[in-house]
Amino acid sequence: MDDKIIKIHPADNVGVNVATGHKVALCDIAQGEDIIKYGFPIGHATENIAKGEHVHSHNLKTNLKEKLEYTYNHKEFEQEKPQGRTIKAYVRADGNIGIRNDIWIVNTVGCVNKVAEAISKRTGAFYFPHPYGCSQLGGDHALTQKILKGLIKHPNAGGVLVLGLGCENNNIAVFKEVLGPVDEKRVRFLNAQDAEDEVEEGVKLVEELKEIASHDRREEVPVSKLKVGLKCGGSDGFSGLTANPLIGQFSDYLISEGGSSVLTEVPEMFGAETILMDRCIDRDVFNKTVALINDFKDYFTRHGQEIYENPSPGNKAGGITTLEEKSLGCTQKGGRAQVTDVLDYGDTVTKPGLNLLNGPGNDMVAVTNLTAAGCHLILFSTGRGTPLGAPVPTIKVGTNSVIAGKKKNWIDFNAGPMIEGVDLKQQFIDYVVKVAEGEQTSNEKNGYREIAIFKDGVTL
Repeated sequence: MDDKIIKIHPADNVGVNVATGHKVALCDIAQGEDIIKYGFPIGHATENIAKGEHVHSHNLKTNLKEKLEYTYNHKEFEQEKPQGRTIKAYVRADGNIGIRNDIWIVNTVGCVNKVAEAISKRTGAFYFPHPYGCSQLGGDHALTQKILKGLIKHPNAGGVLVLGLGCENNNIAVFKEVLGPVDEKRVRFLNAQDAEDEVEEGVKLVEELKEIASHDRREEVPVSKLKVGLKCGGSDGFSGLTANPLIGQFSDYLISEGGSSVLTEVPEMFGAETILMDRCIDRDVFNKTVALINDFKDYFTRHGQEIYENPSPGNKAGGITTLEEKSLGCTQKGGRAQVTDVLDYGDTVTKPGLNLLNGPGNDMVAVTNLTAAGCHLILFSTGRGTPLGAPVPTIKVGTNSVIAGKKKNWIDFNAGPMIEGVDLKQQFIDYVVKVAEGEQTSNEKNGYREIAIFKDGVTL
């Protein structure tokens, strides 16, 4: 077992040591020669490497460069036959479904975080503190509004209290213009400066929402109504062998049923972007994907940062050396389905199929981004372990049995047996459906629900 080396693709010249997740040369590799894993280059050898030698940061360097030119090379992938499965969910007035019926408190501004906390303690409603909504300019302010709008309109919330201060840039009157129509039965607004006792008034409004939501019942709906976010964090050398492919299998299954999955973390597409581009459903989506990649590279260079300044120290300790290697493992969460749409940061999913969502890889920003896009739940693979949770159920899929056994209070599903060839697809599908129908994930049991909003501008 400890000496077992896995060769992932016939073209690979490195394999993965099952005991460590690190790479081992399968043959002699000359200095300057490409290192091949998953059938693609993950960098080049910086020195001669002998067969059986450890391949990592000391002898492997990225091939990544600045922006590239791409050619549309459309490839069709055979889709699974739909099974017509159903789930039980809450049907909302606009036809969307919710898989939870929570009451949320969403702040227009960070100044009322503690007011929201006080109301939450009294009522059990969930609140999501953040520092923004005032002293922001231009695009940053608009991004804050887009994310908060996505939370307020999220169908997992049976009711929402929108809590403002009164003097902020994003005051309720201004924000309502961005927010647009809402279900007035399920959304309440409160300016803290207007109330004599803002906590008491907030508690009163939340209790009204709880009463309304208490009459909601789950109904049988097609599983195609589900929108699922795809995320990884604390990745290791097993991520691309177990948990990410398993999540990709679920994504393909859901899409075959007519559902939607959403892949984000744009920097972790670098080096694997052509795989996604070749699966774009048409030239328009291809062009949007090219722009997605190159615009994010521009973001890096605009701030004087190297495009390949990744993986993290934890990734490297787990056996991942270059961003190409990380990306080739990361993008497997998107399975093999066609890319049907490209969304900007803060946009909402409207099309079935695999959607690409603009945004960074930062875990808190990414899970917030996926939530605001309308994802009912998030499939989150991890090899190192993380307790982080989004406002929506966040299913942690362990890449190896060690982390799954050690952090049982974090990990919801163990993909580790896949390293021994165990087929977990149907078991995983069944588990995700159970979560969609109400079974709580570890982040929910622990009370770990957080948000973070992307920032790239001036704070006054």
